[in-house]
Amino acid sequence: MNPFRLCARRLAVSLIVGVAGFPAGAMAADAVLYSNATIIDGTGAPARARQDMLVEGDRIVAVGAHGSLGDRAAGGRKVDLAGRYVIPGLVDSHVHLATPPNRVRAEAILRRQLYGGVTAVRDMADDLRAVGDLARSSLAGEIAAPDIYYAALMAGPLFFEDPRVLSVSLGFKPGNAPWMQAIDKSSDLRTAVTLARGTSATAIKIYADLPAERVRAITAEAHRQHMMIWAHSSVFPARPSEVIAAGADVISHVCYLGYEAQPKNLAAYEDRTPVQEALLAPAGDDPVVAGLYRAMLKHGTILDATGNLFVKFEADRKAHPEKKPLRCGGAQTIRLTQQAWRAGIPISTGTDYVDPASDRWPEVHEELRYLAKDVGMPPLAVIRSATLVGAQAAGQATDMGSIEAGKLANFVVLSADPLADIDNIEAIEMTVKRGREYPRADYLPVTQKELGDDD
Repeated sequence: MNPFRLCARRLAVSLIVGVAGFPAGAMAADAVLYSNATIIDGTGAPARARQDMLVEGDRIVAVGAHGSLGDRAAGGRKVDLAGRYVIPGLVDSHVHLATPPNRVRAEAILRRQLYGGVTAVRDMADDLRAVGDLARSSLAGEIAAPDIYYAALMAGPLFFEDPRVLSVSLGFKPGNAPWMQAIDKSSDLRTAVTLARGTSATAIKIYADLPAERVRAITAEAHRQHMMIWAHSSVFPARPSEVIAAGADVISHVCYLGYEAQPKNLAAYEDRTPVQEALLAPAGDDPVVAGLYRAMLKHGTILDATGNLFVKFEADRKAHPEKKPLRCGGAQTIRLTQQAWRAGIPISTGTDYVDPASDRWPEVHEELRYLAKDVGMPPLAVIRSATLVGAQAAGQATDMGSIEAGKLANFVVLSADPLADIDNIEAIEMTVKRGREYPRADYLPVTQKELGDDD
């Protein structure tokens, strides 16, 4: 897309006046009283009708019954939200923004996410030079985007033959970039983690081709240096039970847990042999996976299920049978997620795919629908997964994920009740991120043609 055209488009969008007469993306006044809304706070507590919320700068300073905040809101701007529903900003806990880096595309994706109610994302390893700049631009309010928290990747040397590595570590020998490091028995893990910290990453992503001993050692050193561990649920050859026992904070892809039932795990990530689903219980709770879930509860491990990815791909493969299958099918993915929910595992809402630019809504909405309609979770629990659990997965629950005094003013205003129908997640009137308002009416999607792609 012509960069001058894109800049003109952004300027036009920024001048459109949104709800309550407030310019899109403009900084909120010192005090704003959002009044008389039904608040679903993200903690799993029941909805509370007729609530007021006072925001000062980028923080929520008080929440209370309608009319109870009194003089605290005097002199500030007032936004009447009678008949509206307020939920915390959504979190997509599994995105890839820069493989390979493409600033125009990334900004288009991030803009769609923000105007679709997403106020934070967890980037699961890309070219962190590009991701770090996007994160800074978002934080500074230079672009309309969620806050971005990201991981530096560690994997065994075999993985660094993957062509994707070249696209995210240009200028470095594969496996030697601080954000994309090859690890073996000789690696100095203290130095490796220190280099990863220098990228401003929140976490280390343990990806592939590492034995259990290396997974344990990386996890221990990362935690010693106050970094989280975000890992694939099966690292190959490390088994899911070994990844969980090592102390990973979040594991991705519920599907991969099925490898635990096999007598021996695949020797390498590059072996794409699917899960032997016949080894798992055909219905109800699988006893092997039940053991994994007990261990996850003991360790406080969060599950980034990415369930809709597998359901979506299976549906697509029916129309395109020439496509190679993923590691397991949609039905098995649903059953494993249902078992996780019954076991009390905290489930976040990660996507791990990108829809065409012409789509008007962020991908994470489909993960919410997956949890509500395929898995059968109550909408109240789904919203908690997409907000507070997502914030926990990103290591940011102190500042976001629920509507509480002291937390960032990250929330979404809906015109219809998402507890009555999860599809009402798209009844968005406005997203507020760090006190800035982004009216949905101002959103103009970037087309495939503008991105230089074919429809």
